[in-house]
Order: sequence, then C-alpha cells, then structure tokens
Amino acid sequence: MVFFPTWAAGRPGYADRIRQLFREHHVSKGLRMTQQRNVILDYLLAADHHVDMDEIYGALKSQGIGKVTVFRALKMLEECKLVDRVTTMNGKPRFEVKHERPHHDHLICIQCGTIREIQWPEIERIQERTCKQLGFASMFHRHEIFGRCADCQRKTI
Repeated sequence: MVFFPTWAAGRPGYADRIRQLFREHHVSKGLRMTQQRNVILDYLLAADHHVDMDEIYGALKSQGIGKVTVFRALKMLEECKLVDRVTTMNGKPRFEVKHERPHHDHLICIQCGTIREIQWPEIERIQERTCKQLGFASMFHRHEIFGRCADCQRKTI
C-alpha cells in the first residue's frame, strides 16, 4: 500500500520546494537552519507512511540527533504548515508532509496502527453546502475514522 502517492512527494522538485520553504521559515524567525533539521526533514520527505517522533528519533539518533531536536523540528515544520499531525487511537501523533497535497482524511486502524488516506468528494460537497446554508465560515476540518483494517479483521476471525 502506498500512503504518499506520487502526485505529491514524487513530483519533480517537490522536496526542493519543501526544503526552500523550511529555510525561508527559519530566516523569517531569525533562526539558523541546522544540518540536524535538514536530516529530520529529509527523513520525513522519504517516508512512505505517517511517522511518529520516536520512529524519527530511533532512525536518526546514530547521527547525533536527540529527541528534543526531533520534537522542536516537528513543531517548526507544523508552524510553517509543511507538516501535519494525525492523532492515533492512543493519542500519539504521527506526522506527514502536507504541503501541495490535496485535502484528504484518514482511516486509522486501532489494532495495527495503519493509517490510510482517503478522499470523499461527496462528503466535502455536503460540508461546504451545509456551512454555506448556515453562514458558517469554515477554516479547516479533519476526519479521522478509527476502526480495524481488512488485514486485522481477518486475523481476528
């Protein structure tokens, strides 16, 4: 299963644009773009699934990257809207690069933790119509549906 389709991360120049935006964020805040932050961003850009902080730390600690550095880098990436968090059943956040990606929602397996991205144009139209009817100015929304994936359902039978 591919979590990050090629229409996003696989497009030519995508990773370079993300890196440039992250650098610009640092400059705007008067911060130094460190090699450690670059390595963390590269890890996220290469991920083929939603990753958590411990996974990033575990993969990068041999390169001298600490847990606090990972935490701060993720916070910065969220602040500049390059990364978004998906909250799992146990409340532990996982992260995905979201810049230039179409809106999508998530199906989250409570047994194995798999997160599957999904788009529902019909539901989006209903939400837009309802907001318009109620005079509600929607800023954003997210749908996270928790259940058991097909593989886990087969294992429990």
